[in-house]
Amino acid sequence: MCVTTVNDNAGKEETVICRGQEAHTSGPMVKVGQQAPDFRATNADLQDVSLSSFKGKRIILNIFPSLDTPTCALSVRQFNARASELENTVVLCLSMDLPFAQSRFCSTEGLNNVVPLSVFRSHDFLKEYGLQLADGPLRGLMARAVIVIDETGKVRYTQLVSNISNEPDYDAALQAANAL
Repeated sequence: MCVTTVNDNAGKEETVICRGQEAHTSGPMVKVGQQAPDFRATNADLQDVSLSSFKGKRIILNIFPSLDTPTCALSVRQFNARASELENTVVLCLSMDLPFAQSRFCSTEGLNNVVPLSVFRSHDFLKEYGLQLADGPLRGLMARAVIVIDETGKVRYTQLVSNISNEPDYDAALQAANAL
């Protein structure tokens, strides 16, 4: 599992490496055991979708900077292929990409086992999950993270990838979702 550190200067942000430079998130990441904060994100039809609309399912949040980067695109492809094997599980792919770009990517790639959602206007997600990059070369985009939420809405697994260029630990995330 990748290591995260807390920035001692502010006591709240997480520290990651972004293109060889240290970068900080806008706040602390949600913790295992806490209730996942509800949020709204925008789907391809420009409709707001809330996290609570998936209650009763296992949820994997695949959070990343942009589909226009190789590692982000790969993570969506990997979760599309691998999470389809899990019962009662939905993978929400969250980024700042516009819904049109997300939809085009998933259509072109033939990905239909994931739900692309844009957080470009989701201030509740940005505030509650603390994963927007506050500085560094990708400032304003999201850090790379995976969060697994159980059927009752409780956070059961988190990973903030310490180097944004690296892929998340798919096996650990899927194992956590499958263990629920």
